[in-house]
Amino acid sequence: MLMTLTAVTLDCADPLALADFYHRATGLPLHERSDAEFAGLARGPGASGLFLGFQRADDYRPPSWPGQDVPQQLHLDFVVDDLDEAATRLVEWGATVPDFQPRPDLWRVVLDPAGHPFCLTLPRRPEA
Repeated sequence: MLMTLTAVTLDCADPLALADFYHRATGLPLHERSDAEFAGLARGPGASGLFLGFQRADDYRPPSWPGQDVPQQLHLDFVVDDLDEAATRLVEWGATVPDFQPRPDLWRVVLDPAGHPFCLTLPRRPEA
C-alpha cells in the first residue's frame, strides 16, 4: 500500500489570518471556500496537489518552544535560499524568531503568528 500526503491542517484561533501569513510565505493561493472557521491554501487540483489547512479551535493555545508545556504536535519545514532574508521577511508578516536556535548555521526555527514552530532550511547540496 502506498499513501500520498495531500493535506496538512493546523489548529489556530484565526484561520483566515494564518492562511494569509502562509499565502505570503509560500505563494500558495487561498482556497475559494475559506471562511472564519476553516481556511486553506491549495497547490493543484484534487489529490495531486498539496492542501494546507487552518481550522479554528476554541481556546487555542499556541505550542511552546523550545519547552513542551504545550507540545508542538508537528512542525513544517520549508527550503529557502537565504535563512536571514527569509526570517526577516516572515517577521515582517507577523512571525517571530525565538532566541533558542539549535543549529542556526543549518536551519532556523520560526514561530508563525499563531505560535506554530516551523523550520527554514537551506537546499541540500549534492555530496562530492
